Amino acid sequence: MPLIGRIGSPSGPSRASGFRPLGFEFAAARWEEKVGGDAVKRQCRWIMAEFSQKRGKHRDDDPLSSAVDFLLANARLVLGVGGAAVLGIATLAVKRLIDRATSPPDKDDVKAEQKSIEESWQELSLLTTSTRPQPKQRRDDLNQLQPSSAQSPCAPEPEPEPPRDPVAVTVSKLSPSPPTPLCLTLQERLLMYYQNRVVVSESDITLAKQLAGDIAHELQNFLRIKFPELPFGDLCPSSTLYDGLEAVAADHTCLLVPLVLEPNLWSFIPGEDTIANDPYYWVIRRTQLEYFPRGSSPWDRFVVGGYLSSNVILEVLRKVLVGSVNWPAIGSMLDCLIRPGVVSEELLLEVQHDQLELRIIIFPTAESEDRALLAKPQEGPLENLWQQDFYQVEVSKLRELDGADSGARRLCLQLLLGICRHHPSLNRLSVSHLAQVILHLSETVTDWAVDSLADRFQQVIMELIGYLEEGFFPCFFNQHINLFGSLHEEEIDDMGFALYNAVIAPELLLS
Repeated sequence: MPLIGRIGSPSGPSRASGFRPLGFEFAAARWEEKVGGDAVKRQCRWIMAEFSQKRGKHRDDDPLSSAVDFLLANARLVLGVGGAAVLGIATLAVKRLIDRATSPPDKDDVKAEQKSIEESWQELSLLTTSTRPQPKQRRDDLNQLQPSSAQSPCAPEPEPEPPRDPVAVTVSKLSPSPPTPLCLTLQERLLMYYQNRVVVSESDITLAKQLAGDIAHELQNFLRIKFPELPFGDLCPSSTLYDGLEAVAADHTCLLVPLVLEPNLWSFIPGEDTIANDPYYWVIRRTQLEYFPRGSSPWDRFVVGGYLSSNVILEVLRKVLVGSVNWPAIGSMLDCLIRPGVVSEELLLEVQHDQLELRIIIFPTAESEDRALLAKPQEGPLENLWQQDFYQVEVSKLRELDGADSGARRLCLQLLLGICRHHPSLNRLSVSHLAQVILHLSETVTDWAVDSLADRFQQVIMELIGYLEEGFFPCFFNQHINLFGSLHEEEIDDMGFALYNAVIAPELLLS
């Protein structure tokens, strides 16, 4: 019975030998075409000789034998040697089944006949498989469920897959696979981020400094012509661009406009002694009025209520920048486009060059002894006050500490500046916030070597989280000043959430 199934009977598919139940003529032709004539002839002669020997025993007893002989004799003529071999095998199997059903089995004959048929079938299979190797199964075929032998023969066969494009297969084989991501330490990630996304090219820094210096020179000449009675000092740019701390891009700087005040006519009073009660802000009071009445100082025109008003000075300079200075002429001379910021509350100049864009913020400044005050736009009771600026002392202190122990504080600051500029929730952290948290940490931590950058980076984040939780960030130079005083509660919450996530996964800040 298994032999019939292999040849193509309804009992099962013929997968091993390659034959299909499409008729003996078709099978013989296909088999003879694939295998070859000489091998087929020799094998078929041997099979037919074996078959003739085995059928002689019952030739006279069974009329079916005569019919088989006649059929085989005519098959040699019609089908040829190959077809006759296939037909002989099939006929022998059918005859054997009939003999089993009509007569008692002969053990010797059964064993000999079965052995002969199996050997013949195996040799035929060897010939077929040796000349027609079976195709290898694809990975997709292995993943599919194979139908069981008990499955109904009427079940629809799966549709063959469409032929794959050989060009696409070739391209997929030749295309290099993506490199395996390396497992980098936080130290390596920080240094890589610093090198790839923080460092600014020297050419951009040089060009930005040159543009800022030329604009400062032109503006200073104009102010001296426009207000010859006002003693303005030399305009000087001041920002991370000039201290080797610029991060990401050379696209912003500050321009300080010093006001030269008479020391005997002006007094600097801290904010906690005023109605504002904020040590971060100062007032500049006009003094000696009994000896030097109003009008004795050229800056008396900007006095409001006995105090030098930062807001009035800003408005005067805004009108000059927007309506008086011929910026198109200056821009054409410097090969750039200069536009004053009309909407911005700050005194802003937007510079567009072929190679970069630069934002210049102008701050009138007043200095006394070791402090510098800036005129920034304020609201409410602070509109006439001056904000104390710690940038120069912060940078000087960091440079001093790094020079003493060859530390990486300034490198850590530059790295933090780059990260905060890219992060939407941390961009409110200014250079003053980041510099002063490093200064606070330097009081308790002494190891600031480059090899310890990752540890110091995580400690800075933890320090910032602690200050955000308290809502109070004490200034390094004045413990009564809260550097977070100008932030809203929502901004503090957003920054705390972002930094808390960075403690769990620091790489989130480096993505």
